[in-house]
Amino acid sequence: MNIKFFSFIIIFNLIFCQNFKNSKIINVPNMESLPGIFTGLDILIERNFDLIKNKKIAIFTNQTAVDRSGKHMLDVLADYRDFFQIKTVFTPQYGILLNSYQNIEASENNIDIIFNSKIKRLWNNEYIPQTNDLVDIDIILVDIQDTGIRFHTLITTLTKIMESAATNSIPVLLLDRPNPLNGMIIDGPVVRPKYQSFIGYHLVPIRHGLTIGEYALMINETGWIRQSVKCDLSILPMTNWNRSLSNKDMNLPYWKNINNFISLKLSYGMTLFQGTNLSFGEGTSKPFQLIGSPWLVPDQLISGLRKKNLRGVVFRKTEFIPDSLSPLISNPLYRGVKCYGVELEIVDIDKFDPLHTALSILSIVANLDRRFKWTGSNYIDYLYGHNYLRLFISQKRDINKLSATWSKEIIKFNEFRKRFLIYN
Repeated sequence: MNIKFFSFIIIFNLIFCQNFKNSKIINVPNMESLPGIFTGLDILIERNFDLIKNKKIAIFTNQTAVDRSGKHMLDVLADYRDFFQIKTVFTPQYGILLNSYQNIEASENNIDIIFNSKIKRLWNNEYIPQTNDLVDIDIILVDIQDTGIRFHTLITTLTKIMESAATNSIPVLLLDRPNPLNGMIIDGPVVRPKYQSFIGYHLVPIRHGLTIGEYALMINETGWIRQSVKCDLSILPMTNWNRSLSNKDMNLPYWKNINNFISLKLSYGMTLFQGTNLSFGEGTSKPFQLIGSPWLVPDQLISGLRKKNLRGVVFRKTEFIPDSLSPLISNPLYRGVKCYGVELEIVDIDKFDPLHTALSILSIVANLDRRFKWTGSNYIDYLYGHNYLRLFISQKRDINKLSATWSKEIIKFNEFRKRFLIYN
């Protein structure tokens, strides 16, 4: 790109920005003539890091923060470390995985050897940055890829960072990234306030259809941070992304035991099995594609599923033994025990409905076998967002009618979110 032209665009952007009451969306140039998506990180690189120059920075990131060439953000910043000072790197629940960033061993309270900065995982008893973590920090830089699914804890941790930033009067700069499932489809029930938790912190559907920047904007402007505090939030958007694009069309990094687009899409239905005594294949090479237990009778389950005529998926009888494939999954359910169940073979990913499929499996198994149990003090209610699923199944009601209980919620949420959409 022509540097003089881009410098002019930068000056223009600094003068004309889209403003909300408490947040700012920084304008970016139209780059449709260039191939591929430019994430917020790519735009920051093109801007020669002008938004963070000469600042002392805390960063929130994980392995998903890579540029167009696949280079991790921290490795990119290491090449320009004379421009700024990285004081702290915050990571989410699972740290920085897969050795994506070459300079650190991603563990709690480690020290980065390039920046000489502290690495702190925001989880368990330290799920929010403390004031002493932010001493002498000028700005918090956020670059992390959300999954687009409510169950996962990245957005909750981001909210806690925004809360701490507001409390300590530190601005937040968020580098936006795509929603890997696409930004159009919304699905599943909205959390009821009674069932808010770390896995359902905000009143959104299971699949929300927002980018992480749009979600953060909604949180900040709506007063969803604790005690309705507002942070000084700026969002550096992407360019060349549109709401119809998913990770089928892109090549974004993945998370934990979600290692491809099929497992990502499966996860927004099959994660519900975390609230049951059924294995969903955690600790195997096919997480979310296997459902079973040592006591399940797969022939009966498959017979019931075939009667459902579920689209985009076929079911095959299988056996599997969960094991610990990584330190992140140290003790999967039924570890070392043979499980009998079904494998989901996705034959048409566009027609496949993971949530309806998961609900169908749960309903059939619960009605077939008394050994089926909800676990963890009805943890399922917090995953699902309220107790309707559990009640439907206990009352042997038609599970196909469950979606009618959230259809109005989806319509209302879609209207509500329109104000915060950055992309077409």
